Amino acid sequence: MLASKPGLLDEVRSRFAHVDSCPFEGERVFFENAGGALTLKSVVDSSARFAAIPDNQGRDNPASKALQAIIDRAKEDMRVFFNAPGGTFFVGESGTELLFRLISAACLGTPAGRVLGSTLEHPASRSAAARWAEVAGKPHVLVAHDDATGSIDPAHYAPQITPDTRVATIIHTSPVTGMGTDVAAVAAAIRGVAPECFIIVDGIQHAAHGRLDLAGYGVDGYVVSPYKMFSRHGYGVAWVSDRLAALPHDHLANAPGEPWELGTRDTGAYATFSDVVAYFEWLGAQVTEATDRRARIVAAGEAIHAHEAALTQAMIHGVGNLPGLADLPGVSILNGADNARREGLVALTVEGMPAPDVVAKLRERGIRTHTRKADHYSGNILRPLGLSSCVRVSMCHYNTEAEVARFITAMREIADGA
Repeated sequence: MLASKPGLLDEVRSRFAHVDSCPFEGERVFFENAGGALTLKSVVDSSARFAAIPDNQGRDNPASKALQAIIDRAKEDMRVFFNAPGGTFFVGESGTELLFRLISAACLGTPAGRVLGSTLEHPASRSAAARWAEVAGKPHVLVAHDDATGSIDPAHYAPQITPDTRVATIIHTSPVTGMGTDVAAVAAAIRGVAPECFIIVDGIQHAAHGRLDLAGYGVDGYVVSPYKMFSRHGYGVAWVSDRLAALPHDHLANAPGEPWELGTRDTGAYATFSDVVAYFEWLGAQVTEATDRRARIVAAGEAIHAHEAALTQAMIHGVGNLPGLADLPGVSILNGADNARREGLVALTVEGMPAPDVVAKLRERGIRTHTRKADHYSGNILRPLGLSSCVRVSMCHYNTEAEVARFITAMREIADGA
């Protein structure tokens, strides 16, 4: 746990903007990280600095060459961060837009066959697969996830994997349940039957929690939204394998190298992703003596995972003499109190109280959470559980046990009708 090293958690928190206060509401606890994580101060500085530069890439002047060097360095930073020795990185409008582009290329660029996904997926990948499978004349088959665990395993996929499975989508972590998927195991199950299948992963919810390893996943595409991993809004990052990159895709006619990027990109987007990688390296250096960049990033991911696991355990089972959510009458925790797949997120309901009312009462007590409704975003998860909504409480590694204790105290007051 990061708090076990004296002063480290304070140093971590000092690197983020608005860590304990909202510029509109004042002092608050931020437990809405799944909707968009806090932003590194270095990202804020880089955004302002690059927004002021009028030059673009591809010109014959020193500014243009410097901008290109920043982009090239950022792509190398991405390669180290994601552990991707091959393939191509590029940025786009958003994670959702990039998923649509990768999935469309895979659906349209492969022979007749099936497109396989799951009911666990966010509509970013599910909607893209449904649309482009239809355009390509391919059936879109959805594997049912496990309502009890809030996740999905290779065994769930297995009955639906056929040799003519051309495209498959996997979600790394659900933004509703917070439960992770063993991407490598699912991908291996798919490859065992359909070795040429193009496998595309929605890593948007997972990325902030570290422990990314594209070399070990055996997939063809991976997409993240940097605003959910300490950067800013306005861009997404995608990686494509060499075989996916070679498929026909949208690009300017006669453009050299058949690039995936459309138009001139924002150098600031690349620079702010380098800021994220630098932060992971710094954090890793605080918890390991390793000097290798990748080793430090891995160590940071392990420390983040351990800290967030400790926070969720404290939230569910209590802090000191404060009982946790599992002991509060009328409070139910989705997908079980002790679920090893959980990544920094607890979804809950309070008996007799609509989720929006619980979120409002928490807000009145200075705690930011969010309502997930059974709509086009979350209905695939909530409707099978018989729920119209739930409260999503999402943490990141800069959150503290003291903030958890404040949340538990507030929840006890709310459950008691105070």
